[in-house]
Amino acid sequence: MNEQRFAPLTDDTMTPDQKRVVGNIWSTPRDGSLGLGPFNSLLRSPELADRVQRVGEYLRFQSSLHARLTELAILVTARKWTAQFEWWAHLPLALKAGLDPRIAEAISRGERPATMDAEETLVYEFSSELLATGRVTDERYAGVREAFGERGAIDLVGTLGYYGLISMVLNVDRCPIPRGGEAPLK
Repeated sequence: MNEQRFAPLTDDTMTPDQKRVVGNIWSTPRDGSLGLGPFNSLLRSPELADRVQRVGEYLRFQSSLHARLTELAILVTARKWTAQFEWWAHLPLALKAGLDPRIAEAISRGERPATMDAEETLVYEFSSELLATGRVTDERYAGVREAFGERGAIDLVGTLGYYGLISMVLNVDRCPIPRGGEAPLK
């Protein structure tokens, strides 16, 4: 892999605005053991980083969708962008939230999973269609709205958009897998 484009920030190299935003990031339920991940890059624009991290906090911890479904949408997005760090960070979260490992494995290969339940199928198909075409059919939207309500439909769209942004940031930065780990996606 090529060298990371945004040098890792440290307490000594951060501006006061960057330190403020890092404090805001760590005041959320996020797991600090993964480091700053995409926020290392985003902190180059502290106000953007702060606004983005608040959207991410909502989507991960307060969304109307069950965590298993949110993580499924995140994995579909990470696969779409081949966002190695995003996949690496969220696969364990998806499995912990109850996603069947066979579903994640199929997505990692770029295949439609064969073992999804009805809700997972709705999220997978909606996410795949929106990410592939930029739109969803009336039928696909109606299924998601019926299952999760209008709030759930928008929370799903928000999840796909947010993690698309995060995937792009990570890919532009060439964010490495921590501790010299291998890229999980082919």
